[in-house]
Amino acid sequence: MAGVGRDAGLTTIRLRHAWGQYKQIGGGQTNTQFMDVDVFPNTVEYWGPNGMLFVRNPQVFWEPIAKPDGTNLRVAIEAPGASGDAGELSDRIELQNVKPRFPSPDFTGHYRAAKGWGYVQVGGVVRKMAWDDTLPGDNFDLSGSTWGWGISGSSTLKVRSSDTLKMQFTYGEGIQNYFNDAPIDVGIKKNGNNAVTPITGEALPIFGMLVALDHTWNDRWTSSGFYSRVDVTNSDLQSADAYKSGQYAAFNLLHTPAKNVMMGGEFQWLNRKNHSDGFSVDDVRLQFSFKYSFSATIGG
Repeated sequence: MAGVGRDAGLTTIRLRHAWGQYKQIGGGQTNTQFMDVDVFPNTVEYWGPNGMLFVRNPQVFWEPIAKPDGTNLRVAIEAPGASGDAGELSDRIELQNVKPRFPSPDFTGHYRAAKGWGYVQVGGVVRKMAWDDTLPGDNFDLSGSTWGWGISGSSTLKVRSSDTLKMQFTYGEGIQNYFNDAPIDVGIKKNGNNAVTPITGEALPIFGMLVALDHTWNDRWTSSGFYSRVDVTNSDLQSADAYKSGQYAAFNLLHTPAKNVMMGGEFQWLNRKNHSDGFSVDDVRLQFSFKYSFSATIGG
């Protein structure tokens, strides 16, 4: 009952997973095949690291390799989606009639090689994004398109029996909506001396990373810490206050005094920098959480 996206801030039903699989073919809404949910650290803050890939998408996938040890290969077509930034020209009437269009689904996939010490996974995505000028009769044609692409490498390593190291590194262009917390996929830029199409869109380059360590002190105490960041290369016509980079780090100490009971505290630090107005700000927070898990079985 926690709204996200268009329902952010509302108490509304949020469908998380609804999918099925028969032999090698599956479909429905679940984690994108570009992401690796297993690198999510054991933190109590709800949203999680900004630099990891994290989105659930309607999709159809094919899984030709699925071994008992966790090794698998999946490729998928997924529902497309992206956002654009008109930047310094956002108030121009000519741009109010430019509408987004997605000519094809996104193509995603990953391969995971699992071993006794953990696994290594490589994922990728290719997509096409277009925009149409729906205002007839003027001197401009602002229609256009661009390609987005991305590649990601991730791993979970069992360093010791009490320590698990998690990592993910991602680079691409126009794939911001696949990140847990990143802004615009396509930014506006100058189009040389073209009098008919003086401006166009650019798939913004993006780099994201996450390094995390989950540590078990004993059967009652655990800790998790991570560092994550997102860096965007802005286009030349994005506004001065457009998002450029963000960093996020956290560390916690969690206690499990009894079965199904967890409590603890977490320190969180964040930083944001803008495109070109010199704005940079730090945010520090302490969060204390308590959780009690329960279930019931009715009938036989």
